[in-house]
Amino acid sequence: MDQPHCPPRAHQQVSSAEVRIGPMRLTQDPIQVLLIFAKEDSQSDGFWWACDRAGYRCNIARTPESALECFLDKHHEIIVIDHRQTRNFDAEAVCRSIRATNPSEHTVILAVVSQASDDHEEASVLPLLHAGFNRRFMENSSIIACYNELIQIEHGEVRSQFKLRACNSVFTALDHCHEAIEITSDDHVIQYVNPAFERMMGYHKGELLGKELADLPKSDKNRADLLDTINTCIKKGKEWQGVYYARRKSGDSIQQHVKITPVIGQGGKIRHFVSLKKLCCTTDNNKQIHKVHRDSGDNSQTEPHSFRYKNRRKESIDVKSISSRGSDAPSLQNRRYPSMARIHSMTIEAPITKVINIINAAQENSPVTVAEALDRVLEILRTTELYSPQLGTKEEDPHTSDLVGGLMTDGLRRLSGNEYVFTKNVHQSHSHLAMPITINDVPPCVAQLLDNEESWDFNIFELEAVTHKRPLVYLGLKVFSRFGVCEFLNCSESTLRAWLQVIEANYHSSNAYHNSTHAADVLHATAFFLGKERVKGSLDQLDEVAALIAATVHDVDHPGRTNSFLCNAGSELAVLYNDTAVLESHHTALAFQLTVKDTKCNIFKNIDRNHYRTLRQAIIDMVLATEMTKHFEHVNKFVNSINKPMAAEIEGSDCECNPIGKNFPENQILIKRMMIKCADVANPCRPLDLCIEWAGRISEEYFAQPLHICQP
Repeated sequence: MDQPHCPPRAHQQVSSAEVRIGPMRLTQDPIQVLLIFAKEDSQSDGFWWACDRAGYRCNIARTPESALECFLDKHHEIIVIDHRQTRNFDAEAVCRSIRATNPSEHTVILAVVSQASDDHEEASVLPLLHAGFNRRFMENSSIIACYNELIQIEHGEVRSQFKLRACNSVFTALDHCHEAIEITSDDHVIQYVNPAFERMMGYHKGELLGKELADLPKSDKNRADLLDTINTCIKKGKEWQGVYYARRKSGDSIQQHVKITPVIGQGGKIRHFVSLKKLCCTTDNNKQIHKVHRDSGDNSQTEPHSFRYKNRRKESIDVKSISSRGSDAPSLQNRRYPSMARIHSMTIEAPITKVINIINAAQENSPVTVAEALDRVLEILRTTELYSPQLGTKEEDPHTSDLVGGLMTDGLRRLSGNEYVFTKNVHQSHSHLAMPITINDVPPCVAQLLDNEESWDFNIFELEAVTHKRPLVYLGLKVFSRFGVCEFLNCSESTLRAWLQVIEANYHSSNAYHNSTHAADVLHATAFFLGKERVKGSLDQLDEVAALIAATVHDVDHPGRTNSFLCNAGSELAVLYNDTAVLESHHTALAFQLTVKDTKCNIFKNIDRNHYRTLRQAIIDMVLATEMTKHFEHVNKFVNSINKPMAAEIEGSDCECNPIGKNFPENQILIKRMMIKCADVANPCRPLDLCIEWAGRISEEYFAQPLHICQP
C-alpha cells in the first residue's frame, strides 16, 4: 500500500469510547479512517492532522487497488475520497467498488468536492448518494474544518452504525432463545418472530411478518372479553401476563403462558409490543407439546446425522415413548421446566443436612435463636437413620413423589394374584464372538470420531451408529490406552480387547437406555473427570484404573427394569440379593465372573494379589455407589467432607473445620463414588441434542415396565 508523504505525525492519543444502547454497555475501539488521495496536498494533510488530533487511526491509499486492499484488511469506519479531479482515478467508481464488499455496510464514505465558483449553481448531491457516498465535503484544507467534519461523522453516522452492529448479538440471542418471542408494532403488525415461535405455532416467519394480529385465526376457548382486557392494559403502558389460548396453523388450540411488554420509543409513545410465550404443561396440551413436527416428504438427505440414527429404533412402542424422544427441542424444554421445578420444590433432605444447616444458622443469630435451633437439633438427632431421605407428603405432587420415591426406595409391597417373575439366563456365552480389530486398525470413520473423545461434547450416538452398536469396545480401547491401563495391569492389548468385547456382549442391545452405549457414555464422562486437575491431584493410578473399569461394567446385563420392579415381581435376582441393591450387586458379581472365567479375557491375571484385592474392592464400591437408595448418604458425606472444607479453605475463613485431606483414603473413596455417580447421570449436561436423545431413551425404557408392578 502506498505510504503518505507528509511531516512526521505527532504522538496520537488512541482511546476507546463507551457507548450505550438500551441496557447494553459497549466499548467502541478507536475510529479508523482511510484517506484515498492520488497525491499529497494541503487537503490530504488537513485530514491527516485532523485524524491525529481526534485520536483516530489513519491510513492513506494512492490508487484504487491499494485502497480496496487496505479497506478489506482494516474495515475502516470512515473513508475520505478525493472527488476534485478525475484524471487520476474515478472517485465514484472507487466508491462503488468499496460498496460492493460486505464490510462496507457499516462504513461512512465522504466525498471531497471542489468549491463551486460564484457563476455556477451548486451541484446536486444525488449523484454522489447514488454512487454510494454518505456525505459531501466542500474543499477546505483547514485542520479544524476537517476535524469538525470527522467528529460530526463519528457522533452521528459512525456511532449509529456501531449500535446497529451490536443489535446483531441481540437478534442472535432471540433466535436461539427457547421461549417463543413475537414483536409487533404499536398497531399490532407483526415485525419479528423467532424460530421458537415458528415451531410452536407451525408458521414460517414469511407467513407472519407484515400481517396484523387480527388477521390470524383465533381460538374460541378464550373468554369473550380477554382481548379487550389485554389491549386496555398494554395501551396504558402496563405489562400484561396470563394464560391465553392460541390457534396453530394446523387449527389446533394450544394454551400458552403469555407476557406482553410495551416498549416506549420516540416521543415517549409506545412503539412496539414484545410478547414472550411458553406452552402450558396441562393434560389437554400434552399432545401438542409432544408432537414431532416434520416436513412432508423424505427428509433423509437433509436431516442431521445425529437425528437420522435415532429413527432406526423400533416404532411399535407406547405413545409416551414416542413423545419422549421427539426431536422438537423447544417443546421438550417447555415440558421439562415444570417437572424440574416440582422436583426441586419437593422436600428431599437428609436429617443430617438439616442439623448442619440449623447449626450454621444458629451460630449467626441471636442467643434466643440458638436456643430454639438446638431444640430442633435434638429432635432431629433422635432418629437413628441420619442419611435417610424424607419425601414431602403425597398431596404435594403425587406423580412426582411416586417417580422420585420409586427411584430412591426398593418399593417393596405385597402382590395379590399372579406374580410377575422376571427371569433371564445371565451367563451368556461369548465363545462365538470374533476377535475385535486392533486399535491401530480402527476404520477411518471410527478413528475420526475418536479423535474428539477427550471433549465433553463428544457424540456417543454417532459412535454407536458407525460401530453398529458396539461403541464400548472402540471407545474402551482408546480411553484405556490413554490412561495406561494395560501397563498398570500388566496385560496385553489382545486380552483387554477380548475383555471389552465380552463385557459389551453382556449388555442388552434391546434396552432403549441401559445398553452398551450408556456404558460407553459413562466411561467417557469418567475419563473426562479423571482428566481434571483437582481429580488427578486426589487419586493415584490404581484409583483411575478402578474408576475406568467400574464405569465400563457398572450396568452389565441390566434387564431394562428397575430395582423396584424386580423386587415387586419377586425375580430371581431380587431373591438372590435379598432385595438390597439388586442390580448393582449383580453387575459387579457378573463382571468378575465373566473376567476370570476365561484366561483370554482375564485382565487381572498378571497383577499382584494385594493389588487385585484393593482394585476389586474399589470397583465394587464404585458400582454399588450408583444405587439410588444411598444417593443422599453419598452426596451429604461428600458435601460435608470435601465441598464445605474446600470452600472454607478457598475463602480463607477462620472456620475450625478439618483440613480437606483429599488424599485421605476415606475422602478418596468419596471422590470416586461421586465421580461415577456424576458420570452415570451426566447426560442431561451434554449438548442439547444428545440430552434430548437420552431423555427419550430412558423414558421409553421406564414406561415399557408394567406400572402396576414397578410402582411401590
